[in-house]
Amino acid sequence: MEAESRPTEDPEKVKQAILRIIDPEEVVVEGGDYKRVVAYSTKLESLERLRRLLRVERILDSARGAMKKGLGKDRLVFYLHKQALYAGRLSFVSGDNESPLGAVRVEIEHPEPRRVLDWLAPPTRHGRPVFELEGPP
Repeated sequence: MEAESRPTEDPEKVKQAILRIIDPEEVVVEGGDYKRVVAYSTKLESLERLRRLLRVERILDSARGAMKKGLGKDRLVFYLHKQALYAGRLSFVSGDNESPLGAVRVEIEHPEPRRVLDWLAPPTRHGRPVFELEGPP
């Protein structure tokens, strides 16, 4: 997970926004005037906060739709609105152009990214998950 910290932003606040949805193994701040805050994890369990928040906010359908757009052969990529995230809310965007201070880019590498998608945001019927995967894939 990574986000640019622009000169008018405090990199610590960008880091706090990221930490609202992930429990990473490491977070680093790189660069000069335009810093990048990057969070790394090798465990899908680090995404439990994100998974739980998708259910609390009742946005599984819209989240699944946004995430499916970034579904690839061995990865899942999606973007979140940085300011909304700092406020503790999830808002999916299509890229930096929809978030005035840039978006948070989430990239999950996995041999079965569709299973990761199903674990994070399963399909729903009448607003309720059709199934829930036990534990991360």
